Amino acid sequence: MAATEADRARLFFALWPPPPVQARLAALAHDLRPECGGRAMAQEKIHLTLFFVGPTERARIAGLERAAALAHAKPFSLGIDRIGYFRRSGVVWAGATQCPSELAELAASLRAALAQEGFAGEERPYVPHMTLLRDAVRKPSKSHVEPCPWHAHDFVLVESLPVQGAVRYEPRARWPLRQSAD
Repeated sequence: MAATEADRARLFFALWPPPPVQARLAALAHDLRPECGGRAMAQEKIHLTLFFVGPTERARIAGLERAAALAHAKPFSLGIDRIGYFRRSGVVWAGATQCPSELAELAASLRAALAQEGFAGEERPYVPHMTLLRDAVRKPSKSHVEPCPWHAHDFVLVESLPVQGAVRYEPRARWPLRQSAD
C-alpha cells in the first residue's frame, strides 16, 4: 500500500544559525538581489544543510533520529566570508573560505550513520553553503564579504511544511555537538 501525503514528511538535517547571523545574511541577500536577481531567502529560513533527506515516510523518522544521535563532532566556529553562485540551479550562496574540520567530520559522521539506517545521500562531495537567493540570473561580482562569525554547538532535523502556497521550516529535534564516544 502506497504512503499518502499525510504519511510522509520532507526532511533535512542542518546547522541553524542564531537570529543575529540569520539577520546579517538576510541583509546580504537583500544587497545582492539587485545585482543577481532572484528571490531572497526569508531570514528565518537561512540555514546550512548537512544532509537532505527529502520526502520520507513518517514511520522512518525514528531511524533518522537514531542516526543523528550517533553523529559526532566537537562544537566549532566558522566565519561566513564567501559568496558564490550555482549557475545550474540559480542559487547565490554564502559559505566559509575555510571549512572547519569539525564541520566536515559532522557531515561525514551523519552521512555514515544515516547510511546504516538505509538513507542514501548524494554521491558528490559535501559543499557547505547557505542559500541566500533562489532563481538568480547572474553571479555576484564579488566573491568575499566581511566575515560573519558563528559558533555552532548543535544541529537539527527540520521538516519542510507547506503553508498557504509557501513553505515553513519546522525544527523537529536537536542534537548537541560532542566528541565521539570512541
